[in-house]
Amino acid sequence: MCINFRDLNKACPKDFYPLPRIDQLVDSISGCELLSMMDASQGYHQIMLAPEDRKKVSFITSEGTFCYVAMPFGLKNAGATYQRLVDKIFRPQIGRNVEVYVDDMLIKSKKAADHVKDLEETFSVLRKYKLKLNPAKCAFGVQGGRFLGFMVTQRGIKVNPLNIKAIIDMKAPTCLNEAQRLTGRIAALSRFISKSAEKSLPFFKTLRKAKTFEWGTPCQLAFEELKAYLARLPLLVKPSPGEALYLHLSAAPQAVSSVLIREEDGKQLPIYYVSKVLNGAEGRYTPIEKMALALVVTARRLRPYFLSHPIGIKTNTPLKQTLGKPDTSGRLVKWAMELSEYDISYLPRTTIKAQALADFVSEMTEMTIKEASQDQKWLLHVDGSSTAQGSGAGIVITTPQGEDLEFAIKFGFKASNNEAEYEALVIGLRMAHETGLNTSWHIPTLS
Repeated sequence: MCINFRDLNKACPKDFYPLPRIDQLVDSISGCELLSMMDASQGYHQIMLAPEDRKKVSFITSEGTFCYVAMPFGLKNAGATYQRLVDKIFRPQIGRNVEVYVDDMLIKSKKAADHVKDLEETFSVLRKYKLKLNPAKCAFGVQGGRFLGFMVTQRGIKVNPLNIKAIIDMKAPTCLNEAQRLTGRIAALSRFISKSAEKSLPFFKTLRKAKTFEWGTPCQLAFEELKAYLARLPLLVKPSPGEALYLHLSAAPQAVSSVLIREEDGKQLPIYYVSKVLNGAEGRYTPIEKMALALVVTARRLRPYFLSHPIGIKTNTPLKQTLGKPDTSGRLVKWAMELSEYDISYLPRTTIKAQALADFVSEMTEMTIKEASQDQKWLLHVDGSSTAQGSGAGIVITTPQGEDLEFAIKFGFKASNNEAEYEALVIGLRMAHETGLNTSWHIPTLS
């Protein structure tokens, strides 16, 4: 039976009780030796309605007028109400040996020997509050299984094969609705897909043409390449508490991307891929601004990781100098302030050994500043100026590919024109040294 509660939902104030973050739940489960997945039997119907509210969910049938005595499906606050309930009854266990997302419950044990005790503790809570389970959707004492759309094991986190199959079995979209369904399925897997925004860019361009639908050759090629890539998605790992994590960034003409990794025994293991399509003015940012945007987007998306771990940015671009002296534009000032709450350091990019990360780095476009070989020269142009209002320096670094990186710096002291010129040169040399590039530099003679 399906009841239309549209008018009732409009009249009800929204309950903003938060749901747990799925990625954090999944990370907390990975690495446990034994798991038990449980699903409540018609969970919403196990919450009784207050007698005075039952008339609000009444409905008319050919047999007469009836009303629900338990919370029905379809109410906009049903999910928040159920989450509040399970958070309350499992509060002593959540994070320790239980994770709950609405009516999906999971018992986790770091050691297999503790699992029976953890089950007994959980069952006593279920019995106390008379919460019933659906045996057909429960699995007890397993080493891995499906939870919230992911395959979780002791080794790490994998994509649910059914989600991959849904895309691989899809035919080329023939209308906007089918293209939207495709991009939605890709978004659900974006954590596992290196540069998902770049791979999906032809699809988004098609969706922007709201009046017409055109599935051209670029879309078909991207669709086929995506299917081939999905067949080899990497296993993601979870970080240990407080360990240092590392971030690789990439900027393309119309998208920015990143991958968060941890290092173990000299190997780089991926934790999370992030990608974003550039919109409007973002596409006109300078290359170094796009790299900064990639960092900011990642910090926002992965805020729990950035708050809990020191983050090392692996890059051979002068990103540290750009954000450290952000006088060139207002957005850089805003980004620098936003990032200041995190423990971030900047490190030269080293050799990549993991295949999943090698794919990410090998896909770096020309918009990302490439590593220079010994015979390539970078140009450093500096200029200092002093006026009654103050003094400062202008610095332009030109890459071997002809890309200009511009910086403007205001001095906090008085200086003559000559002093400003030499200060500009010293700062420029320091910036060149701090980039970590093992290459030669050409500095035009000061006039």
